[in-house]
Formats: sequence, structure tokens, C-alpha cells
Amino acid sequence: MLKEIFGEGDEKLIKVALTHPSYTKENNISDLENYERLEFFGDSVLKLFTSKILYEVYPASAEGELSKIRSILVSDAILAKVAIKIGLDKLIILGPSEEKQGGRKRESNIACSLEAILGAYYLSGKRSEIENFIKEYIVVYADDVDKHFAKYNAKDILQQYTQGKNKTRPEYNVTSVSGPAHKPNFEVEVVWEGKIIGKACGSSKKEAEQTGAYNACKQLGIIEE
Repeated sequence: MLKEIFGEGDEKLIKVALTHPSYTKENNISDLENYERLEFFGDSVLKLFTSKILYEVYPASAEGELSKIRSILVSDAILAKVAIKIGLDKLIILGPSEEKQGGRKRESNIACSLEAILGAYYLSGKRSEIENFIKEYIVVYADDVDKHFAKYNAKDILQQYTQGKNKTRPEYNVTSVSGPAHKPNFEVEVVWEGKIIGKACGSSKKEAEQTGAYNACKQLGIIEE
């Protein structure tokens, strides 16, 4: 699907962009052959094009509002969701141990690889294709993020609240993991001051924590339904 979206690119760069650090480490290959450098570059590419599109799509929004939306759009949660949609998670080259530990479903791995892919295609001269991709697959979430920002940023909102109350942070405890390895279901409890203030389930630990924090915020009356 990568070729359908971006067209032809530098095959060597694309392979590097798909190679997780665990693979080069476990095979005694140079770190220059994994996606870390391209991820570093691709992160800037992503933010540049996302900023450009938001600037054009929301001409009446101030800098603070645009920054708030962008921070969510370029988060691991959104990037991983997009990467899975285009099948990128299936293409990542992992070391055996990382594979066994569920690395193919880890949000950070998938998100980093997507950033690296953007870096690889940028260096392949695919600027317009990258901009179209970000507009169609990533910025498409902007309206929902703008309208329901608390849903996407609940962990930060909850932490600000609890620290403001007594300078403590909520704890997130995984109570169970069920389902097959390729499609796990995490159950999480949010605990503060020794009390359970929220619960949630999700296909990843981060997703369950974010939803649990959102439920906790509603329970505490920090945010409205």
C-alpha cells in the first residue's frame, strides 16, 4: 500500500525506515541501518506538513489552538492508528525477541516507523504525496480533536488536577490482559489517593489508560460528558 500512497521511492531508505533497532542490535548490524535517524528527520517532516495544513484549514485559529490540535495529531496514538490502517505494522522488520514481546503491536514502534517512512519518502522527493497523505489520513482527525480535546488529552488533564490538589499523580494499574497475542485487550484501573476513580479497556495499554483517565475526569467532575 505504500507504493499506492507515495509512489516509487528509494528502496534502500524505505527498508531502513522499516527496520526496528532490535533487528540491527540482535544481528550485530550498524545502528545506521535502523529507522532511528529517519525517524528523527521524519518527525520534523510530519510537524512541518501538519502545521502547514492546519494553518490553511483553520485560518481563524490562533497559534495556541493550532499547537494544541497538532500535539494530538502527531501523537503515537494517532500515528499508530494511521499506520495500522495502511498496513505498516505488518511490514516492520523486528528482532526475534521484540517480536515475541509483542513489539509489532506496540504503539511507539509503529508510530516511529511511520515517521521514518515519511522521512524516507521526503528524501525520495515525494513532497506532494506526503502532504496529501497527511491531509487525508492524519489531519482528518483535526475536527474531532478540536471538539473533543479532553478525550484525547485526559491523562494530562487528570494529572494537572491531582497535582493541583495535593501534588500527587494518579496511578494506572493493568488488572488483566485477555485475548490473542495479535489482538489483546487491556483492562486498566486509575487509582488516586488509594481509591479507584476510573476503569477502562483498550487494545493497548496506552489506549486503556487514556480512556480510564477520561472516565476518571468525568467521575471527578473535571470535564463534562
